[in-house]
Amino acid sequence: MAQDRPAAAAGNTPGTKSNGAGSEMSSARPPEMPSGGSPAAPNAPNGTGPAMSEGRPAQAVTDRPGEALSDSALFARAHVREDPRARELLIERYLPLARRLARRYQHTDEPLDDLVQVASIGLLKAVDRFDCTREVMFSSYAVPTILGELKRHFRDRTWSVRVPRDLQELALRVDQTLTRLSVGSRRSPSVGEIARVVEASEEQVLDALEAMSAYRAGSLDAPRSTREEETESVADSLGSHDSGFDRAEERATLQPLLARISERERTVLELRFGEDLTQAEIGERIGVSQMQVSRLIRQALIRLRAGAES
Repeated sequence: MAQDRPAAAAGNTPGTKSNGAGSEMSSARPPEMPSGGSPAAPNAPNGTGPAMSEGRPAQAVTDRPGEALSDSALFARAHVREDPRARELLIERYLPLARRLARRYQHTDEPLDDLVQVASIGLLKAVDRFDCTREVMFSSYAVPTILGELKRHFRDRTWSVRVPRDLQELALRVDQTLTRLSVGSRRSPSVGEIARVVEASEEQVLDALEAMSAYRAGSLDAPRSTREEETESVADSLGSHDSGFDRAEERATLQPLLARISERERTVLELRFGEDLTQAEIGERIGVSQMQVSRLIRQALIRLRAGAES
């Protein structure tokens, strides 16, 4: 009889679901956390499901339909079985973490896309080096590895001129101290004040300030002024070597020395080095042999050299 057994409610009560065979209570507690530290997706069988990454579920390798593998299982497949698909899924699962760490440095002059690529390289290294047998969450290992890769990029790739690492670190500390002291005292701090804060000598602080100028190199094609009508570039304002100054100094040095040689020797030197004539042509012009011209040149040069050394 209908009175002897509980009657099914005509309308489903909140939190129940009618499937024709009875009522199934929906879970009112939070979804369970798989071993990888990622929350399981709601309504997944046995409390497991794809890992959530910033609101988006990542795909996962499964042994059975509808069951996603945890981080530890994926690492076992990637390292022990050398399964490339498991490695790829681990990287996809933690790419949002790498992007989030890269965005910490988006206030710098480096493009965000470059920083994301560097952070992704750090994630690849973390996935390949992680020891899945240790009872530690992968994110605890990945975060310092990715941050280290980003800091290495800033140290080795962003400076226009390579400077020693200790000088780079001191230059960064000096720059931060300079900004902090300037804001606090509303004036530019002295070298001594900066040296006391960073615990370095004044000479080291001066070297660090000079090294800061090596971080970014200016373009020679950049305009000299920010005015729109300015068309001259920085390269146009740079001077070039003028050889006329060197020749003027040489003439000033030779003028008193030429008085120490004879008129004939001066004539031979002028024809040889001034008009660039050969010894045979000089001999024909002054009426002597080539041998005599060679002797005159050699004697004149010896006298000039002796006068210059004295």
